[in-house]
Amino acid sequence: MAAGTGARAPRDLTTGPITRTLLLFSLPTLGANILQSLNGSINTVWVGRFLGEAALAATSNANIIMFLMFSLGFGFGMAATILMGQSIGARDIVGARRALGTGVGMFAIISVLIAIVGWLSADAILRVLATPPAAHALALAYLRVIFLGLPPMFLMLLFSMGLRAIGDAMTPLRFMILNVVLDAGLNPVLILGLGPFPRMGIAGAATATLIANYGALLGLVLYIYAKDIAIRLKGPELRFLLPDPALLRIIVTKGLPMALQMLVMTLSGLVMIGLINREGVDVAAAYGVAQLLWTYVQMPAMAIGAAVSAMAAQNIGAGAWHRIDRITRSGILVNLALTGSIVALLLLFDKPALSLFLGSNSPAIPIARHIQFLASWSFIIFGVTMVLFSAVRANGAVIAPLLILAAGVFGARLAFAWAFLPFGQDILWWSFPVGSSVTVVLALLYYRFGDWRKPGLVARTVHAEVVAEGVA
Repeated sequence: MAAGTGARAPRDLTTGPITRTLLLFSLPTLGANILQSLNGSINTVWVGRFLGEAALAATSNANIIMFLMFSLGFGFGMAATILMGQSIGARDIVGARRALGTGVGMFAIISVLIAIVGWLSADAILRVLATPPAAHALALAYLRVIFLGLPPMFLMLLFSMGLRAIGDAMTPLRFMILNVVLDAGLNPVLILGLGPFPRMGIAGAATATLIANYGALLGLVLYIYAKDIAIRLKGPELRFLLPDPALLRIIVTKGLPMALQMLVMTLSGLVMIGLINREGVDVAAAYGVAQLLWTYVQMPAMAIGAAVSAMAAQNIGAGAWHRIDRITRSGILVNLALTGSIVALLLLFDKPALSLFLGSNSPAIPIARHIQFLASWSFIIFGVTMVLFSAVRANGAVIAPLLILAAGVFGARLAFAWAFLPFGQDILWWSFPVGSSVTVVLALLYYRFGDWRKPGLVARTVHAEVVAEGVA
């Protein structure tokens, strides 16, 4: 595959063994996801140990806002990388660079605007969230600095997803390691004011994240140019950083539904917590710890989904439709193996795992073990849905997955829990497999009978629009 102007060629995902490639591609992405979660956990430990409960509550309130921002970035980033993947498959390196340039330009503009507006409106946002008075001042200091870290966070996300679109999953992992080392290492230094650094308290925790984000982004950009990786922009190609209207339209229309999928999951989670909180403190604590463990259970499916999306996009771009079903089937089998293994280990060693968070004598442990037994296996089914969604999204089909997900979590899981809760607390936990089963059936039906395979690739459609507008 010609990368153009001497750049290092992208990895070709349109040939070779599918399952082996999928596994080798998924594992670095899985590692990056785990590191990102561990980084959040480590930072929580520093804040909780050094600054106390009020500071911990402050970071929790600020992190809600950051997750909403991340959801937008993830959706738009996925749309840009679908265009990149299809362009790479079609051997159109310039098209991939054009998509990345528009994404970078858009992310830079939007993230700077959000950072400014967020800094100015942080106090009002926290009041809307009803942040406890004891945590308000701390949350304000933390949130304002975190908003300043949005631009590098968005751009780091886009570059990482873009690298995976061209078949490189190792580079994002390397720079996630750098990010985690900087963030976790600087937290105690800036919180406590060790050495020559001032004592910054909770603002130090946010500043550590800000420095880590900027440092990792700078390192990643320098690496891309030093290694002459195919997505780098040079010379006349730097004009691609000015967002192209045709590409921008596709990124927004395809990215927004993907962002809404994450928001649907968040909203459904909040409603579920509302139902569970009525069952008492021990049940709420048990569910909270179960959720924490489920974060790790879902990571293999997320990594496999990213690999399926990248592989499918390249193959669609190359017109290799005969490989798409094989890629999807391999993704499902790998998900069953990896997620199934993690669920099995969790059920075998659930008591020691739960004791790490609750203490061995906590009355919430038996409840949490019961929740795990009834609900954990549903994430194996949900992983299959993730793979199916990733395959169809690779050709730009984003509305149907959003509607299917909404039907599964609102029309099935929450409706089941709400309607049958009078029959007992276990209905809450059974609602997870009920919702996952409905979602996977709908996803399978759409994958098999939906119109997502229709001719006219997203990347080629956009390229035609760009040419028609006289930009190419």
